[in-house]
Amino acid sequence: YGTNEVLRLSDEVRTPTVNLASEVLIKVEAASLNPLDISMRGDEVWAAVPPWKQGSLAEYVTLTEYEVSHKPKSLSHTEAASVPYVAATALSALVNAAGLCRDNCSDKRVLITGGSGGVGTFSIQLLKAWGAHVTVTCSGNAEGLVRGLGADEVVDYTAGDVAAQLESTEKFDVVLDNVGGEDTERWAPGLLRPWSGAKYVTLVTPLLRNTDSGGLLDGVARSGCSLHNKAMQNLVSRGVFYRWGFYAPDGPALDEMLPVVQACFPFSQVPQAFQKVEQGHARGKTVVMVADQGETVAEREESCDVDHHQHHAQATHA
Repeated sequence: YGTNEVLRLSDEVRTPTVNLASEVLIKVEAASLNPLDISMRGDEVWAAVPPWKQGSLAEYVTLTEYEVSHKPKSLSHTEAASVPYVAATALSALVNAAGLCRDNCSDKRVLITGGSGGVGTFSIQLLKAWGAHVTVTCSGNAEGLVRGLGADEVVDYTAGDVAAQLESTEKFDVVLDNVGGEDTERWAPGLLRPWSGAKYVTLVTPLLRNTDSGGLLDGVARSGCSLHNKAMQNLVSRGVFYRWGFYAPDGPALDEMLPVVQACFPFSQVPQAFQKVEQGHARGKTVVMVADQGETVAEREESCDVDHHQHHAQATHA
């Protein structure tokens, strides 16, 4: 499967065997080619492998047609690999949890905490394409990246108390929290418009931690109680909806995304790739090349790929 380059002439292919009384063995003298044969030879696709299936670091994975879409020809495999999971997560958080879409964002103010990471970079693009006003928190050296993707205002969390810096701004309709933690959940909901249907959506939930420590049933029950308590507390005190955002597979929804790749590792350096992700402070996605690329793929310098995609994003949103 693939392009013409994958076609090979071989004398080592076994002769088919007849296994049923209804089958016949045919010696082929000539065969025609049809457009169908080209289609069957294989499309380049992209997809996010759901957490409940085998991981995407495998050489082969099995997915349903609803989880897969055609990979854009303009993207390399490295760029394409950076998109599906975070893009689907961003879509799920913004659409399913926050209730946003192309038709209702023109008058919305959205705050994204941790906006320079994978989910943040895609959320900025989506929200700006839908017409929302986007404020982002990130470190100062990531400001160029997020502004290049369309962010209207940027708050440097290394320059002082983030909550204090944001208190003077106009209230928000949605907060998308990629940072999490008790401290963020203490001040971030207070930045939302009270009693107006505003929503606080966090992608950092205790669900996996609870199921790991207490098992599936107990972990889900504990997580449900935690979500209910926080939701009621925010609803009663501020009139704010508190929600958790999760990944949801959606192949066709991947077609309008831009990749932001920070670093690329060969398969032999998977431990180093995991170590980079564990360090945090992401500026886009870290990618592992599973297939043999015919050469050593060193970790990219952050500035090279980020600068390229800043210009690409600026042209797209112009």
